[in-house]
Amino acid sequence: MGKIILASTSPRRRDILKKSKYNDFEIIPSPYIEDHTMTDFSYEFIEGLAANKALAVIPLTKDPSVIIGADTVVVVDDKILGKPKDKEEAFKTLKMLSGRTHIVVTGIAVVNTETNKIKTSASTSRVTFEKLTDEQITFYIENFQPLDKAGSYGIQEMPDGYIKSYTGNLDNIIGLDMDLTEKLIEGVL
Repeated sequence: MGKIILASTSPRRRDILKKSKYNDFEIIPSPYIEDHTMTDFSYEFIEGLAANKALAVIPLTKDPSVIIGADTVVVVDDKILGKPKDKEEAFKTLKMLSGRTHIVVTGIAVVNTETNKIKTSASTSRVTFEKLTDEQITFYIENFQPLDKAGSYGIQEMPDGYIKSYTGNLDNIIGLDMDLTEKLIEGVL
């Protein structure tokens, strides 16, 4: 099978993969530059980003490998909410999510460098926020790190009273649906 490579620097993806049966892996950050200028959501777009991240790592490895690329987006009204540029944008994003349901989609791509097989798919979950006060939003921004997260939040660190409910795979919302990732890995072996 070769070694498993995670083409991501996300500590959340690393932690999820460490808990899986594919817990012996190497991290090689993808040099691919994400293009989130297209703000309309499509599954083809998000799966394409994940594939491009994985494919960009192929030249960086010599040994036969299985490379995992992923990209997570938060989607409201068919528009992608990327990572915020600053605290002001994070505030606007969280204000928009307040009291609403949105979807979180993670595109996943797995590439076998020995056979050139590639499999892509995406996992979708729904998250509903409570109606947040400006004080709650400011507290979250000041005490957590919203700037490196799609949609300006990480569900795993949200204080009580922020998230009303979610459906779907929690690991997907965090950044990597491991059940789907394992199926894709098995599909390229």
